[in-house]
Amino acid sequence: MSETTAHMHDDHDHGPASGIMRWITTTNHKDIGTLYLVFALLMFFVGGLMALVIRAELFMPGLQLVEPDFFNQMTTMHALVMIFGAVMPAFVGFANWMVPMMVGAPDMALPRMNNWSFWIIPFAFTMLLLPLVLGIFGIGGGGPASGWTLYPPLSLQTGDAFAFTIFAVHMLGISSIMGAINIIATILNMRAPDMTLLRMPLFVWTWLITAFLLIAVMPVLAGAVTMLLTDRFFGTTFFSAAGGGDPVMFQHIFWFFGHPEVYIMILPAFGIISEIIPTFARKPLFGYTSMVYATASIAFLSFIVWAHHMFTVGMPLGAEIYFMLATMMIAVPTGVKVFNWVTTMWKGAMTFETPMLWAISFVVLFTIGGFSGLMLAIVPVDFQYHDTYFVVAHFHYVLVTGAVFALIAGMYYWIPKWTGYMYNEKLGKWHFWLSTIFVNILFFPQHYLGLAGMPRRIPDYSVQFAEFNMISSIGAFGFGISQLLMVAVIWQCVRGGKKASARVWEGARGLEWTVPSPAPYHTFETPPAIDDSMVAHPDDLAH
Repeated sequence: MSETTAHMHDDHDHGPASGIMRWITTTNHKDIGTLYLVFALLMFFVGGLMALVIRAELFMPGLQLVEPDFFNQMTTMHALVMIFGAVMPAFVGFANWMVPMMVGAPDMALPRMNNWSFWIIPFAFTMLLLPLVLGIFGIGGGGPASGWTLYPPLSLQTGDAFAFTIFAVHMLGISSIMGAINIIATILNMRAPDMTLLRMPLFVWTWLITAFLLIAVMPVLAGAVTMLLTDRFFGTTFFSAAGGGDPVMFQHIFWFFGHPEVYIMILPAFGIISEIIPTFARKPLFGYTSMVYATASIAFLSFIVWAHHMFTVGMPLGAEIYFMLATMMIAVPTGVKVFNWVTTMWKGAMTFETPMLWAISFVVLFTIGGFSGLMLAIVPVDFQYHDTYFVVAHFHYVLVTGAVFALIAGMYYWIPKWTGYMYNEKLGKWHFWLSTIFVNILFFPQHYLGLAGMPRRIPDYSVQFAEFNMISSIGAFGFGISQLLMVAVIWQCVRGGKKASARVWEGARGLEWTVPSPAPYHTFETPPAIDDSMVAHPDDLAH
């Protein structure tokens, strides 16, 4: 090291700056992770309020509270906010916080780009939400009301919100691609010397694969919405049958993005659960290598099943059979994962702290979502289920009791490491039990509504569906109010309490548990030496 660089290193400020500028200008991976997580929590409640408007309207038959057009705005915005504002930024927040600590890196590979990739998001959401907020006050036509999939021709009839929505989606895509490049560069280039690929924690593996998915599909979404934009403002007819275009082509392009997007939202969840279950079962993860290959298989298969969202558009029979069989194949690597989690718990010295409760709930309830997904994969049956509440029940079991439950499990698991204080175990368990009970009251009846033929995205319905809708709405309000307990837990934990040790959990393995709690602002000045006790899966090191 030259004298100049040594001098610069000595002068480097090793603590955070103070005040608001710390958060605006920070390039520290922990600060940026915190920003992502706080923003995601805020959007989780914004999207949740939209869901409660939907469920309040559906509490009884008839038009009760809102106009049908505003109801459509709610269904559209609820999905966009939850997917792009809550779930995805939350997982990126976990990646920012944990990936450098887990692989022994001093920070993310591209810290300035990391700052930029976060700060794009609040501006994108300002653009997305602005037409909706102005519409509530009677200015303009309100938010987008074409469903989050933005299908033409309906999306092309959206008012002023159309361009705002398209531009916001572009900005969010740019942010995602930048974040993904950063994660890949960090994992591949900045691991500690002894951290071989097959010694990496499963969470790191799932994020490495997810990052490649993001880079592959975000430009596809950008292309689709740009074609919508030119159809609307520049006279092209990509999706207009009158001009020789095809609205079904939009569906093909959109779902080529949309199906991998589902796995972008669930693979990091698999990683979190694969960290938590071995810790509280006090056993290494069963079949570590098979978990890595299963994750890669799911990612590959996600690119070749997109048209199972489109069985009713009039595809040729051969295509329908192919997409049905390809969709069913995804059940195999997913089944491997569920089997490995259950086998890890089998004969383990299990304890049931709050993170483990959420993880076990994830395994059970996510599997229900997987089974209903297999039902939807069967073409003749899908003709009946398509666009009914059965589909709503299916994807909410995957995304709420799947992705969101995994995020909450990860929050309880790592928050002592983030804050240096233990959370309130009693409040955490109340939060868990109320959420798990109410989420099933909310979504399980929707299977029956769908099987009985209730269409989704409608503000009014036949009286025959009244009872199950009322039960579902009660579950929605119970689940929403239960999440205030999570805010109380986080608030208490940040404020102080019982001090957390370095290895917070007795069965925890991995580099993040070798540093103090809270983790120092700069974790590893020099690459850590790694021995078997720090690796989550010593049985597989021979590979």
